Amino acid sequence: MEDRISVDPKVCSGKPCIRGTRIMVKNILGMLAGGYTIEKVLEAYPDLTREDVAEALSYARQVIDEEKVVQRA
Repeated sequence: MEDRISVDPKVCSGKPCIRGTRIMVKNILGMLAGGYTIEKVLEAYPDLTREDVAEALSYARQVIDEEKVVQRA
């Protein structure tokens, strides 16, 4: 995953991005959650590949799997 996802405090305030871009993982996830298809995400970000989108999803899964989930009141 480190080859596609970058976390650098000097880029986008340290938010996870697709390596070599300023496209944040959260933007990709937000678009997919909002109903965009992968094709529409790729149209919006021509520098992305399908593999980049898949890696963003994989990264999110890994982070959620590692985080302690706290129930909201």
